[in-house]
Order: sequence, then C-alpha cells, then structure tokens
Amino acid sequence: MNILITGATGYIGSNLIKLLLNEKHNLYCTLLPDEKNPFGEKFVKSVVVDSSNIENISSFLSNNKIEGIIHLASFVQSGEHKPNDIPALLNANINFGTILLEASSLAKVSWFINTGTYWQFYKKDNAIPVNLYAASKQAFIDIAKYYWDSGKIKFCTILLFDTYGENDTRPKIFNLWNKIAKSGKTLDMSPGEQIIDISHIDDILEAFSLLAKNLHNNNPVITNGAIYSVNAEERFTIKELAGIFQQTTKKKLNINWGAKPYRDREVMIPWENGKVVPGWKPKVTLKEGILRLIKDKSYLKE
Repeated sequence: MNILITGATGYIGSNLIKLLLNEKHNLYCTLLPDEKNPFGEKFVKSVVVDSSNIENISSFLSNNKIEGIIHLASFVQSGEHKPNDIPALLNANINFGTILLEASSLAKVSWFINTGTYWQFYKKDNAIPVNLYAASKQAFIDIAKYYWDSGKIKFCTILLFDTYGENDTRPKIFNLWNKIAKSGKTLDMSPGEQIIDISHIDDILEAFSLLAKNLHNNNPVITNGAIYSVNAEERFTIKELAGIFQQTTKKKLNINWGAKPYRDREVMIPWENGKVVPGWKPKVTLKEGILRLIKDKSYLKE
C-alpha cells in the first residue's frame, strides 16, 4: 500500500514507520516547515504541508497514488491549557486534519485512520472531554462525519489509552518510576486509586496495521466512522501498577501516596465500552513488557 503518515517523528509514529517498512509498504510522511526527514527520502518520501494551498497537498496525494492516511499528528496537552496554547492546539488538532481530509477527498484517497484519546470520554459513554485538548480531538471527529457520511472517504478512529515501550523518552509513568528506582529518591503522587489502562507499543502498532489492511481490503466487518479502542488485557489502579513494577523489577519505589491531590477532572475509570479492531487482541503481557524495558533500555542499571 501507499500510505501517508502524519506525526511520523513522534514515538508512536516512528515505530509505526519501522513496522510498515518491514511489511513492505510504500511510505510517505508530512513534515513541519522546520523539520527534517529523519528516515531519509529513499525510504520515506516527505512533504512539507502548506495549509494555505490544499491543491498542492491534493496533488502530492494524487501523484504518489496515496491509498490511505494514518493521522497521528497532534498538539498534546496533558493538563489544563494556557490561553497561548489555543492557536497551536486548534491548528494541529482540528485545522490540519480537516485540510488533510479535504485534500484526500479531492485526490480520491480511499481511507483515513484518525487517532483519538480516552480523555474524550470523561463521563464514560458520553463524549464529554476532560480538557480542551480532548475537546479538540472530539471536534475533529465531528467534522470528519461530513466526509465519511457523504461518501468522500472511509474514516475510522483508533482510540488510545496509556502507552509505553522500549526507547520511549516521553515522561511516562514507567520512566518516572525508573528514575526513582535508580536514585532512591521519593516521588510525590496522588492517592493512586485511579484505574489505568496501559498497552505496549507493539500491540498499538499491530492495531493500526491491522485496521489499515482491513480498510484497504474493504473488509465488511469494519464500520465506517467507527471508534476502535486499544485496550489492555487487564486494568489496574496506579497503586497496583506500582506493585507490579516493583515485583517485576525487584526494585523498591519510594512513593509518597496522597502527597498530591487528584488532578481536576481526573479520569478514575477509563472508557469501558470501546470495541477493538476485528481480529486484534493484546499479545504483550504487562510483566513481559516491563521486562523488555529493563533488558532493552538497561532501565535499572546504575
């Protein structure tokens, strides 16, 4: 397949590039004006997106016979936004995706995979966002309804919960715990009763790859406009997760539980009613994933 990937330089995107190259797909990626192609044009052809000229983007898609788009690019805001964040947030999470959808419809691109967040569902079944970041992600899906309902493109969303994996430099929970395990320092945290749904990068990549194949093959089990979630096999509270991390790594975590309050609009129970990509199921157990972190990143060596 000829696939365009946005957000290709991020953690999930760069790992997805590797997987899809191994699967022998022809890959293309979008870049910001100040970005360089880290993969090399020989392997992944790139295009700098100029939002003022949708026709140029459409021509790129047509000339390279792009069959599908995997949209990972996003302005991520984990907490409350600041007023100055709003232009960048709306541009990345709404404007950019809409421009891509319009260019895709002009170029007759067949399918589009969007990436969502469980923070779109603060109150379980209702799409009530946790923060403005999540609201922008939900707003883009609402805009995309026009494109898929009018038959301009096949559109699905893969909704992600918490993620982890080897070579992850993001300030995620296992990285924070690794630091205090090595240093012996104490980490102040909330009471830790919120439930976490956390998946290994390999399982996430497999969900994207499988959905792309299903869309490419017009598999009738795929519902246009559907949201498919990547769920862990088992969920734990943060406290329980810390216990599993300690047991698996055999290192003590000095955590001061309850030293910090829960965040405003903390998600205590993540969205539970998502359906998975047909044919997908998690393969990497939590214990296996943690052990792989230790082995591949020398997590706990002084």
